[in-house]
Amino acid sequence: MSVHNAPSFRSIALAGSAFGALLSGGTAHAAEASVEAEVAAADSAAAEAGPGLSDIVVSAQKRETSLQTTPISIAVVNAQDLQNRHVVSLESLADGSIPSLRIAPMFSRSSALTVGMRGIGTLGDANQPARDQGVGVYIDGVFMGRAQGLGSALYDVERIEVLKGPQGTLFGRNTEGGAISIVTKKPSGEFGARATVGVGNYDSREAGLHLDLPSFANISVKLDGLITTRGGTVDNPLAGEHDFNAYNKKGAHAAVLWEPSSNFNALYSFDISRDETTPYYLQLLTRTTGPLLQMQPDRAKVANIGAPQPWALGKTSGHLLTLDWTVSPELEIKSISSYRQLTQTQNDNGSANLGVFIKGYSDNTNFSRFSLADVWQKQYSQEIQLIGTLKEVNFVAGGFYYHEKVRDNAWTPYTNKWNADGTDYTILDTPTSSIPFPDRASHAVTESIGVFGQATWTPAMLNDIVHLTAGGRFTHDKKTGALEKVNGVDTDYTLDASWNRFDPMVNLAADVTQDVHVYGKWSTGYKAGGANSRSKEYHSFDPESVSTFEIGAKTEFFDRHARFNIAAYTSAYKDMQIDFNAPVLNTTRTTIETRNATGKGRIKGIEADLTVTPIQGLTLTGSYAYTDVHLPPAANPFDGDKLVQVYTVYTPKHAASGAIDYELPVADATLRFHLDGNYATGQYSLASDGTSTGKSFIVNGRVALADIRMASGPDLELSVWGRNLFNEAYTFVKANGGSSLGYYGIFNDPRTFGLSATVKY
Repeated sequence: MSVHNAPSFRSIALAGSAFGALLSGGTAHAAEASVEAEVAAADSAAAEAGPGLSDIVVSAQKRETSLQTTPISIAVVNAQDLQNRHVVSLESLADGSIPSLRIAPMFSRSSALTVGMRGIGTLGDANQPARDQGVGVYIDGVFMGRAQGLGSALYDVERIEVLKGPQGTLFGRNTEGGAISIVTKKPSGEFGARATVGVGNYDSREAGLHLDLPSFANISVKLDGLITTRGGTVDNPLAGEHDFNAYNKKGAHAAVLWEPSSNFNALYSFDISRDETTPYYLQLLTRTTGPLLQMQPDRAKVANIGAPQPWALGKTSGHLLTLDWTVSPELEIKSISSYRQLTQTQNDNGSANLGVFIKGYSDNTNFSRFSLADVWQKQYSQEIQLIGTLKEVNFVAGGFYYHEKVRDNAWTPYTNKWNADGTDYTILDTPTSSIPFPDRASHAVTESIGVFGQATWTPAMLNDIVHLTAGGRFTHDKKTGALEKVNGVDTDYTLDASWNRFDPMVNLAADVTQDVHVYGKWSTGYKAGGANSRSKEYHSFDPESVSTFEIGAKTEFFDRHARFNIAAYTSAYKDMQIDFNAPVLNTTRTTIETRNATGKGRIKGIEADLTVTPIQGLTLTGSYAYTDVHLPPAANPFDGDKLVQVYTVYTPKHAASGAIDYELPVADATLRFHLDGNYATGQYSLASDGTSTGKSFIVNGRVALADIRMASGPDLELSVWGRNLFNEAYTFVKANGGSSLGYYGIFNDPRTFGLSATVKY
């Protein structure tokens, strides 16, 4: 318990008026009268400002705590935030609403997502069976093992916690940049229903149903279903084919909560999704290379060349069983068991107009490289947590087991053919390639075992205001696999490697006052090693690691009508897994070799978040991230191990986000306004290319009339929303294709908008 209290409106008024009266030589009676007047004014101001900011609950330390007293840098996006920004999937957060979190499609493919945080997690192609990401994504405590499937539509989400910096102790491997923890809404045991329908431009449509059933026999059930679809934002000139950058997402989720007693509950849930997408459109930005390939320096509305473009289809499903037993007031035992599987077909013909791998524009040359790749994955995970409280000590300990099987294949045939003089083209009846199907194929098996523990000591002799936390995690990772085909030829390249790792953490925090908390933290994290399935010889690589020292402060003031949190950090980044690319002569495939860079990288940054409620109903928020990355040169295996510069991708040096939310009663309803703006400086999009993208500023908005009481009983909400309201155009991918091609890029989504109606019982 803190012995200090932050100054309130009332205390500031009392102290200020009394001090002023004494300085002016007034009597005690005059001072008292002045104090009373100021107190009345302060009370009036507090009433005008409303009840103040509410607590934000997070589970970053495996137990529910307040955001303000949890001594790590965290950003939280709640259900209302997701609705205000019209977030469909994690990819919707690519606009920069959380400045230090960067999400992007895997180059042109939204069938897999690249996730980075604090400049870590995006240096290589994680779209491979024996390769991992550097930022962990969790749904209800379950680790999502693949980059594929992360773009699926989100179900009924309660909040998304973004934990910044290494989370190697409590969250384990592949969280060196941080972790994203998605928490869905649980069954409430009370009847409730919410149905939403909506329409928008680009032929977008959405429908969702969330149903909570009354509990019976101590069992509660919740059902969720959704459909959201949008046509392409760039037209495909080939009749009968899908346009570019379209999606069709469907999903269902069911949860059953059994509570036989006050100290035990069991939650079972099942989810299934179907995610159909087409790739983003790649376009020439600065020059032409053939008669039909015209330069498109601005965001295109119609592709230069029509090409076959079927859906890329992703299907995911999963089972989750969570058991929670409160053994005593001092000890809770939790078990999280999960089985998940996914399949992903990738059909990417978005680069047809670039002429990549074209040998010429005459002599009936085949062109338009069609990237086809399939991934099949199954994973099983089991985690046991012991969450307890002893005298002066809170602790969490446990064990984790993860088993994953993945296989993939790929083929890159041509779909189009030039005529003799390059003035026209035709579509091949059957895609053709000089390499038999599949071009390459591989499989990998991953086993990971972890044991972790963390304890926080709050000594009573220091008035409970100092908290010392220490913890660590031991991880054993083992990967086996094989590259079965290269260029269509059977091979016998194999992987059999294992690594042991210990990640410690120390955190010293202090409650300066009831509303001011400071901390200093040192922690480490690592990303497991593996092998590159796009390598000609399946070369393996070792883990990479990061060590971070962070200091921060979390504060509230003005009677909890303002909240300001800030963190500064410096990280040592070692053994970075760097990808090097080279086309293979006389084929359509690209070889990627992964090497661990020698030397040490350095990342430093600042993160700040401000929330203010100056008057009742009005909330102003702002966030800023400064990220400065310096990576050592790395040896390029395609150029005699010559040292070359490496660039951290999707990491702007300066990024900021701000929002205005206003709510006021109108008759028997509530009118809600939301406006947010998201800014980022230019960034690199390929680790091997020093071309910087342009800066961006994306504005989103929503206006809703809510809590409309209908005669039939339910409440109605009508809303209009818009993303990228000013139709800002910038390239999130930009690269130099060399003298034969010039610069090419991928633009962000154009302005999208729509109307929706929600009925709530």
